[in-house]
Amino acid sequence: MTMVPETTFADLSLADKTAVKKSSIIARRFSDVSTCSLSSTCFTGSSDEDEVSPKDNRQRNSSGSTDFCIKNINKSSFGRREIDIAESEMPGIISLRKRAYEEKPLKNANIVGCTHVNAQSAVLIETLVHLGASVRWAACNIYSTQNAVAAALAEAGVPIFAWRGETEEDFWWCLDKCIHKEGWQPNMILDDGGDATHLMLKKYPDYFKSIKGIVEESVTGVHRLYMLSKAGKLTVPAINVNDSVTKNKFDTFYTCRDSILDSLKRTTDIMFGGKQVVICGYGDVGKGCAQSLKGQGCIVYVTEVDPICALQAAMDGFRVVRLIEVIRDVDVVITATGNKNVITRDHMNRMKNGCILCNMGHSSSEIDVNSLHTPELIWERVRSQVDHIIWPDKRKIILLAEGRLVNLSCSTVSSFVVSVASSTQALALIELYSSPGRYKSDVYLLPKKMDEYVASLHLPTFEAHLTELSDEQAKFMGLNKAGPFKANYYRY
Repeated sequence: MTMVPETTFADLSLADKTAVKKSSIIARRFSDVSTCSLSSTCFTGSSDEDEVSPKDNRQRNSSGSTDFCIKNINKSSFGRREIDIAESEMPGIISLRKRAYEEKPLKNANIVGCTHVNAQSAVLIETLVHLGASVRWAACNIYSTQNAVAAALAEAGVPIFAWRGETEEDFWWCLDKCIHKEGWQPNMILDDGGDATHLMLKKYPDYFKSIKGIVEESVTGVHRLYMLSKAGKLTVPAINVNDSVTKNKFDTFYTCRDSILDSLKRTTDIMFGGKQVVICGYGDVGKGCAQSLKGQGCIVYVTEVDPICALQAAMDGFRVVRLIEVIRDVDVVITATGNKNVITRDHMNRMKNGCILCNMGHSSSEIDVNSLHTPELIWERVRSQVDHIIWPDKRKIILLAEGRLVNLSCSTVSSFVVSVASSTQALALIELYSSPGRYKSDVYLLPKKMDEYVASLHLPTFEAHLTELSDEQAKFMGLNKAGPFKANYYRY
């Protein structure tokens, strides 16, 4: 690969800059599987590398179906290997698939799905199909799709509309293709961020009236559901799995604890020891990130609006500060709140040269990226999902994944903890679909008994054996010997 000295790159013509970037991209295309040196989700053929849009490239799978839109159907064999690897690390969802296969609890369920499209979510998608559902799927994040996995799903007959690097217009087009299909009408929604629910309610209100239930797994989407309910516009029951114990305490915390380090290493090659890091938000995402970075020797600060979470952070050994107090000195800024404009242009104007900025919260609105698109600032793409934003005085910040969810844009997540979340989602869909009339038009948490069941599906992996209560002990505690073992108000 031809290397261009950094001091002369700015002097090159636009055509030469483009040639250099393309040569770099070609040099990195050494594998079609998820072993790219920059990102394990960085498959060949992302939209910023290829000129032809998947919308303009009509493809067929081996069965002749054209009911999908992905990057390249020929990569399906690579994607199938990825799915097989994920299955081996997802014992809970596979166990649920086997146990409920004969019963087919989702028979005649037509599910619109809008989640991350990766090997782990593919295991969930194929589980829903095994349990009798008909599904149509789109990606909830324009950067997290694994193209080869999408190809494997399309080859297996799943109508999937997703590719890595979609534009905003592509995103809504893909979601619309999932919802609207001649001769097929959705009756269930599995959402991650609330976009499928939003589009169906806005554009297909008649379809929305026929929905039997919504399952939502993100803090952003859950917030949208509660707002709809408060406004009297939620006319169907919904289950908030984001706040179920098994999703919140396992997938959210443990996934983020592992993947924040991986994301930062893959994109920036940072050495963590001694670096000053500020984490905005000390919920389960922030807790996982803070614990991990502290373990690597970072000096970690936390910002919080909630006094309870702030006290937890303080007693865990972190300095709780206001962002403006430390923004000039820190080396890394990580958002994890689910809110909007947590990092503003004013904050970014004050950051030190080389400060790394990324988002671990679901919502891409946490960092005000739009404020960076101004004439005086230069955007320089240096790696996949890594941009240098250069100020007139040559100071730069390093923005990862354009402010979108960094761990799913630039890294991978643990298949095992995703198994926990996927099992929760599948059970929530089954609960709503198979229990018509039990739930009113409101937002519910997953029943405690189901949370415990999901956990029990994963214990055999660790050869963990539960202690059983005696009749006397169960009576003393006022419990059923088979559970649930904690009251709904219990905080794990």
